[in-house]
Amino acid sequence: MTDHRNIAIITTLINKELYKKSAQLFPENIQKYVIEGSKGMFAIDSIYYMMKKLKGKGIEWLIMADEDVLFIHPDGVYAIIDSLQKNDFILCGVRDGGQIKTRKQSPYAINTFFSVINFKKLEQLWDSSAVGKNQYILPNEFQEDLAALQEEYDNTSLFEPYYCFYFWLRRMGEKILFLEASEPFEGDGLTTLVFDTNGKELLYHTWYARSYGESEKHTQRIDKVFDLIKFDDTKNPEYIYFYDKLFYFKKHWRKNSIRVKMKIELLFNKLRRK
Repeated sequence: MTDHRNIAIITTLINKELYKKSAQLFPENIQKYVIEGSKGMFAIDSIYYMMKKLKGKGIEWLIMADEDVLFIHPDGVYAIIDSLQKNDFILCGVRDGGQIKTRKQSPYAINTFFSVINFKKLEQLWDSSAVGKNQYILPNEFQEDLAALQEEYDNTSLFEPYYCFYFWLRRMGEKILFLEASEPFEGDGLTTLVFDTNGKELLYHTWYARSYGESEKHTQRIDKVFDLIKFDDTKNPEYIYFYDKLFYFKKHWRKNSIRVKMKIELLFNKLRRK
């Protein structure tokens, strides 16, 4: 059994008010980390930043969970860790296509709302430059039987910029375990119920974290899910906070640099043809 002191949970945070409530449901007695995501730090940028900030902290297993993840049975993560360890999977999560009606993209990658990662192994493999070169898909590349999937998917999808991370791992020979999920509530249309590796209910993912407290529709919908779970929501969760204050400016500069480079190349090609 893995020592709980070597397990951590990280959230790329957009909605602090929602996190104050949902973090009370996280697995107990493990370190919480938060990445400030409200300034555009999310997706693959968040993964790069996560690897930079957590390097060398002695984490063996890392749970990634958005603030709109509401754990029903948080101890189920330990069953998942045991299964991943026993069967040599590097991580697990819910497919981003073919598993639930609202996600019709790649069946070969997970959606980042929840995952459990063998961080110790990932840390040894990590190569940020190599990861970024894997945002592509080849025909029939991943030999996987998708016949049992009940929902729509696109096996050529590059919809999410973070797919490169999962494609890189697969091309490195690493295995991903896909968790079962369903849609538990009639009339909700969005919330996803995720099961652990023993088939037990693990968590609800309510989606639309950004809209909580802003949209009456989504606030009421998410609060109905909260009402199903008994917990004390008056506490403030304790966590270690990461914020790259220069990220917005670096990203803006990077985009402008790409535009300038493209214009220079276009001009050079025109001059060369003359």
